[in-house]
Amino acid sequence: MKLGYFLSSEEHGPRELVRHARMADDHGFEALWISDHYHPWNDEQGQSPFVWGTIGALSETVSLPITTAVTCPTLRIHPAVIAQAAATAAVQCEGRFVLGVGSGEALNEHVLGTHWPSADVRLEMLEEAIGLIRTLHQGDEVTHHGKHYTVENARVYTLPERPVPIYVSAFGPKAVKLAARCGDGYICVGPSGDLVQQYRSEGGRGPAQSGLKVCYAESEEDAVKTAHRLWPNDGLPGELAQVLPTPRHFEQASELVTPEMIRSSIPCGPDPEKYAEKIKEFADAGFDEVYVQQIGTNQQEFFEFWAKEVTPLIDV
Repeated sequence: MKLGYFLSSEEHGPRELVRHARMADDHGFEALWISDHYHPWNDEQGQSPFVWGTIGALSETVSLPITTAVTCPTLRIHPAVIAQAAATAAVQCEGRFVLGVGSGEALNEHVLGTHWPSADVRLEMLEEAIGLIRTLHQGDEVTHHGKHYTVENARVYTLPERPVPIYVSAFGPKAVKLAARCGDGYICVGPSGDLVQQYRSEGGRGPAQSGLKVCYAESEEDAVKTAHRLWPNDGLPGELAQVLPTPRHFEQASELVTPEMIRSSIPCGPDPEKYAEKIKEFADAGFDEVYVQQIGTNQQEFFEFWAKEVTPLIDV
């Protein structure tokens, strides 16, 4: 199983993300995820740089593969523009770029005043957007009058040697069906073995990626405090992450999340066994790639801890 590092655009500025990518490369991580947000989940996280600018800088800094986890190509940015951005990123990364897409969250996608559609409509829009991106990546002039998108005389001139792979994020049965039908790979968060199994049973043959938040610190209590301060939203259930519109609303909902809830869901502290056991859960669930996100500012300490103490325990 491939182990990568998850660059959190909600928690760090663009220059910090580039430094973290360099550290990940130096400490044995094999690939990168990077989130695409207009807002952070809460004000405590405090950042949200434009992902496409950061990817350009990453392409000149490391040679690791990069996946957006994930871009929503439906409302905030038109799929024709995402097609151009992804093609340019793939050229910059010399083919080591994957466009990870999903149906998005109101937190980021409502900022232009567009109505936030129902889940079924969002999936319908995503499928049309994926088809349009693939068509534009063929390099021909495209005119498209679809149910949700119109494109006239559009052509992407700067293209990589091979079409950009498109992986689809999915957390429910309908979305997993779409990922299997339309995607070159599957993206999820957490060791959800049932979803991987469904993706495979629906005909999905591409790699299955997932993400894992951790918080290394010298004491477990300090790590739990940091994780609870920065990422209480990780404990919110159901569809709240898709429908709450502002960081303020996430802060209000996150008042229901206790430190103990974070302790039970996010590996925290200095015990390397916790991290190795969690990685094994992802392997047992059938994931091909796992991307680890260190919460907080002590990134250098995390990378040294991971390389020296966690990596020797991982056997997947």
